[in-house]
Amino acid sequence: MRKKWVPEKKHVVGARPELPEGVVKSAGRVLQILEYFDEVQRPANVVEIAEMLKLPQSSTSALLRSLVAMGYLYFDRTARTYIPGCRVALLGNWVNHPLFMGGSALQCMEELQQKTGDAVVLALRNGIWAQYIHVVQATSMARLQVTRGALRPLAASGTGYALLAILPDTEVKKIVHRINAETRSGKTAAIDTEALLPTLAEVRRLGYAFTTDLVTPGGAVLAMPLPVTDGGQALVMGLAGISEVLKKRRPELVGTMRETIAAHFPA
Repeated sequence: MRKKWVPEKKHVVGARPELPEGVVKSAGRVLQILEYFDEVQRPANVVEIAEMLKLPQSSTSALLRSLVAMGYLYFDRTARTYIPGCRVALLGNWVNHPLFMGGSALQCMEELQQKTGDAVVLALRNGIWAQYIHVVQATSMARLQVTRGALRPLAASGTGYALLAILPDTEVKKIVHRINAETRSGKTAAIDTEALLPTLAEVRRLGYAFTTDLVTPGGAVLAMPLPVTDGGQALVMGLAGISEVLKKRRPELVGTMRETIAAHFPA
């Protein structure tokens, strides 16, 4: 009798981001599937992937069959699971991005994760959001799993504060004006500029942002700007974990982050 496949259960921080406006849904969902495999790094079945995409199982099956037919996924008929094939691994191997040449960013994230046991995120600004473009998942007992691609409010999150603190107040005010303009359409909560500016001043003074229970109840983020950019876009690196744990370890983690970032990105 075939053993029933059961997906791994983890505490995931935040909801998976919706597809941005203007994105062709079929194309976006294919990329979400590939990103999901990169996140969990194990086989997954159609039920799990359909739940992740919030799609009917029949539609998800059609997408997966197409990816199998094109050689991007492999289907294990015995286990009834899918996993990316070699063709996925070869995609993008010709790109020598300045940030990742020599592996500085990825090595820094891996080293931070090994030293702290916490999840490590790399974020940049995407419109009025801070977006996690890469994640190294936590290994500590008290850990959170963070979703790659997740969006955090630029003016109301740890990574967002770290990104905004790089900018002058005049630019911050323009961004907040844009955020509040979109608030009127019900997309996000209104931001009090006069309350935000002192917060950013403190981030600049400390050299990092530390927030607890701001976006996710029980979750905390320690974020620092990197001395490099992604094609001119500012980047921040952050540790994500359980609020009570990170509060107690804050001085230690700040020192570890500063030391590790300086070693990988010397001035």
